[in-house]
Amino acid sequence: MERSTEKDSRYNDLEKMSVLEILQNINNEDKTVPLAVEKALPQIEQLATIVTDCMRKGGRLFYIGAGTSGRLGVVDASECPPTFGVPFDWVVGIIAGGDTAIRKAVEFAEDNTTQAWADLQEFDINEHDVVVGIAASGTTPYVIGGLKTANEHGIATGCIVCNAGSPVAATAQYPVEVVTGPEFVTGSTRMKAGTAQKLVLNMLSTSVMIQLGRVRGNKMVDMQLSNDKLINRAARMVIAETGVDEATAAELLKQHGSVRKAVDAFNNNK
Repeated sequence: MERSTEKDSRYNDLEKMSVLEILQNINNEDKTVPLAVEKALPQIEQLATIVTDCMRKGGRLFYIGAGTSGRLGVVDASECPPTFGVPFDWVVGIIAGGDTAIRKAVEFAEDNTTQAWADLQEFDINEHDVVVGIAASGTTPYVIGGLKTANEHGIATGCIVCNAGSPVAATAQYPVEVVTGPEFVTGSTRMKAGTAQKLVLNMLSTSVMIQLGRVRGNKMVDMQLSNDKLINRAARMVIAETGVDEATAAELLKQHGSVRKAVDAFNNNK
């Protein structure tokens, strides 16, 4: 396979650039990422469809990855409960090296081919679930081993990689390949590749949650009311949907705990 993510940067003598030149050139590279994602939309659609199908049957979505890729999976998973009001174990992010690796790199954790499956077993993973491997290079042993063993156990697998024809993509049943090319700083895949992975994760989890009914109209009607900003936003949603005043909206939210339940309760009591 060709590791385009490892190719030499299109730029040289970065240390001789002005701050503005550095920023402009990074921005120019970043502009290419959405176009690369666009080319992968059919693959993303296939993955989102199978994830939705499995979750409708009671399955869960697992992300596995190492380094930046693993952290991005953890971020996306951790944002699903507050955004969509789903249980914390519906979407699970697992990073090689454990939670310690979220803040500090754990040496050689990504090279262990059996650890991902051991990590997944802690969640009693089963054939109703989906495992998505995230690996910019598409060569991470931790991810390959996890996907391979998941396949052997009849579990649906997908991936998000940034090189074409990678071992990770060959192992996954539903691969997503977003070929982002050389990084501004050679090999620094936390940059364009990481941005691409974040965009795909946004698209995947959001489209799945919409299909599962966790959005009404265009509103996060099941979001957790965990701070004043979100409570105020929720109140505005209730007012827009029902026409009640602020005090009534606040009381409905206090009684029912979510925009969806507050609106439904109001409508049912008309």
